[in-house]
Amino acid sequence: MKLIDAVMDQHADLTAVRRDIHQHPELAFEEHRTAELVAKRLEAAGIETHRGIGRTGVVGVIRNGNSKRSIGLRADMDALPMQERNEFAHHSRHEGRMHACGHDGHTTMLLGAAEYLARHRDFDGTVVFIFQPAEEGDGGGREMIEDGIFDRFPMQQVFGMHNWPGLPAGTFAVHAGPVMASADRFDVDISGHGAHAAMPHLGVDPVPAAAAMIQALQTVVSRVVDPLDAAVVSVTKMQAGEAYNVIPDRARLTGTVRAFSPDVQARVETTMQRICQGIGAAHGVNVNFQFRRGYPATINTAAEAAICADVARSVVGDAAVLTDQKSSMGAEDFAYFLQERPGAYVWIGNGPGEGGCMLHNPRYDFNDAVIPTGVTYWVRLVEKLLNGST
Repeated sequence: MKLIDAVMDQHADLTAVRRDIHQHPELAFEEHRTAELVAKRLEAAGIETHRGIGRTGVVGVIRNGNSKRSIGLRADMDALPMQERNEFAHHSRHEGRMHACGHDGHTTMLLGAAEYLARHRDFDGTVVFIFQPAEEGDGGGREMIEDGIFDRFPMQQVFGMHNWPGLPAGTFAVHAGPVMASADRFDVDISGHGAHAAMPHLGVDPVPAAAAMIQALQTVVSRVVDPLDAAVVSVTKMQAGEAYNVIPDRARLTGTVRAFSPDVQARVETTMQRICQGIGAAHGVNVNFQFRRGYPATINTAAEAAICADVARSVVGDAAVLTDQKSSMGAEDFAYFLQERPGAYVWIGNGPGEGGCMLHNPRYDFNDAVIPTGVTYWVRLVEKLLNGST
């Protein structure tokens, strides 16, 4: 492993920063303390700093040399609304809030890279450091784009990184194509006619229609989606009725859909609507089907993924860079950035995930040992892209 000595020298300081952020988790668009910590460190390093982009986002900019080339590096800052069950000294100080996805580590690694690059400007061009709010479901990336981040800070390429429990520390996974799935939600409202449960012939029961829809929706993936493509349709909630002896007027189904391509996403939506409307007609109930698009699929561009893999190899060696890892059905709003610019989103190994302690687990913690690896990767990526050397 070829880590930068100056980064290793800063390891203790960056660990303290990461643990401080972990102790003070903030939810989507409430990252005021975290954003101010980041902004003050950027300013102390002499980095041009912009607050309040995408509401609570922070952007730092370093320009060096004469090149007009510019790249963006992104980290997320928000925590999750869940109770931490860890008992170590740096556990969350706030009830019902926890950094259970490692955004504290992501922020720290990018901050460390920004501080190093401010001191050692071995590149020619502009680096835009994007500290994004509200990744966990609220679309902070989309908010920053709508706030004009690409107009205010032109970038030709954009890159992201996420820790991945289960991958050994000191490894990277790089995908040439889809990394994370899209995440859509659906609601099916079924309206019938209530009646006494002992006299079902006097009503129109929405419950059998809902049950038929649940069964039929499972055929969308097994019989409509190409077996070589991936998709998930999960009905996660059914609501109907309030009493043992009453046939309800209404039933409701809700759930999620995941896919890796816009074509599959669209086909699933169309097929689900057709199935629900058809079953509704067969059962004599009215159906209101709503499909709400969430985060799009996170899809790396092949050329940028190849560059990231080469840079990772220069840091951790050939054997520690994995290019055959399965993509995840989880979702990530870095997808919005990749819809605007070429780029790549890589996974950095966080270690074994002891006891099944993966992301979004109440006993998860970011592995501080990988901080220098992540910082070095960011630095070498900048040097590779902005002056062609590693």
